[in-house]
Amino acid sequence: MLTALMFGFHERCEACAGSSDRILSPRPLLGSASSGVLAPPAVAVRAVAWLLLWEAAGLTCSPAIAFNTTPTDAGIRATCSEIILRQEVLKDGFHRDLLIKVKFGESIEDLQTCRLLIKQYIPIGLFVDPYELSSLRERNITEAVMVSENFNIEAPNYLSKESEVLIYARQDSQCIDCFQAFLPVHYRYHRPHSKDGETFIVLNNPDLLMYCDQEFPILKCWAQSEVTAPCALNSKDNCQWNNMKYKSVYKNANLQVPVGLTVHTSLVCSVTLFITILCSTLILVAVFKYGHFSLPYHNCESCLITENWKTSLQHPPCE
Repeated sequence: MLTALMFGFHERCEACAGSSDRILSPRPLLGSASSGVLAPPAVAVRAVAWLLLWEAAGLTCSPAIAFNTTPTDAGIRATCSEIILRQEVLKDGFHRDLLIKVKFGESIEDLQTCRLLIKQYIPIGLFVDPYELSSLRERNITEAVMVSENFNIEAPNYLSKESEVLIYARQDSQCIDCFQAFLPVHYRYHRPHSKDGETFIVLNNPDLLMYCDQEFPILKCWAQSEVTAPCALNSKDNCQWNNMKYKSVYKNANLQVPVGLTVHTSLVCSVTLFITILCSTLILVAVFKYGHFSLPYHNCESCLITENWKTSLQHPPCE
């Protein structure tokens, strides 16, 4: 039995020796010519001990895949530079400016043939004025266009719908590998609350679309899907943009909006009605006091006005 155990252990070690250069052959355990053969009990104990150690260390005969792992997508992406997006809301009050900055790890010289398109989703608590966007485009301040149709900028928060805006980002003059986009947004009116005099609007991060005339490593790393969108602001042609995965500095932008309280409804309505009546009365008084009224008349020397009404009707005033 001892001989069989030693022979099996020897064969197993011979098979494993060829799978990795780091695995050493245990043949010296069986003795050498200079030291002589070990006693049978000692050989059995040493053989069992080496088998247990090999099992614990995972050095038993196993496929070479344990040593040669195939590179995964995560490993490939680890070598790619990240795309970082930063979304900020500027100004105070009901009229804000949304500023979006995108930073690439690669040099902008390698991305000269690429264009960046930001697809921003506007929640129901905000709205974008399409007439304002048209004016900003004429002054070359921003390149944004509304996607949603039948959009009502006068609707309150509870009667409005979500909308979409496409913003063609521009290169940042202060950062060689950055793009930025600008979009004015406005708060909608909200229903009054019973207790809290404020509410919050969550502005989610946008979709980042990228189109390049040639292949770049960054497209292979972070492209998730393809989206059809206009190639340029004033272009009627559509391009297949790559929806890029990026790292956001902030998860979402939370905007605080002041709202009225329901306990003030009677007071607000009474004061509003009183001021309306007062201002209307003052306007009418000023008009009748300082206004000049004159009735239209005909200044025609050749026209004869007779006392007979019928005769005057037969001869109309001179023109």
